[in-house]
Amino acid sequence: MKPAGLLLFHGAGGHKDHRLFIRLESEAGVPVRRVDFAYRELGARRPPPRATTLVPEVVQAARDFATDLGVDTKALVLGGRSMGGRMASLAVADGLPARGLLLLSYPLHPPGKPDRLRVEHFGAITRPCLFVSGDRDPFGSPDEFASLIGTIRAAVDTVWLPGDGHDPRRNDGIVVSSVAGWLRRLR
Repeated sequence: MKPAGLLLFHGAGGHKDHRLFIRLESEAGVPVRRVDFAYRELGARRPPPRATTLVPEVVQAARDFATDLGVDTKALVLGGRSMGGRMASLAVADGLPARGLLLLSYPLHPPGKPDRLRVEHFGAITRPCLFVSGDRDPFGSPDEFASLIGTIRAAVDTVWLPGDGHDPRRNDGIVVSSVAGWLRRLR
């Protein structure tokens, strides 16, 4: 079944008006809602609150979007950039029903700290995932991802953007077409 909508959350220093989110809103082929976490709406930049604060915001935003679309959250794809995608993945791992996860520039670990992995919840994810990252992202290399995403208990697709880092800028068209194609295949 085609997803009923795509719900996107920003990275730690970002906002809902990230250029990729705006392009996805017009080109994804499904309704898109872009969400600012409450700390951004209050004007705060750093540091973002902990997951214990942000994950409930993901859950509430998913419920609100699903209600507005007249569907259950299990019809939505959830995700976002960096921290926002991580919070969506934590919500789904904690039991929030979703159609899939879109993880743009997922922060596998802090830069330069590959021993501080952020994957403890991967084994609880049972929904299809699309990871899209630059192949030079300091938050996780293709080899690091390859060794860890196998713990996710669902289909996982990856798109590596050549020569790009954590905020890919050269390959926006590849990102948008990859996401739109993946969403079409989720039928």
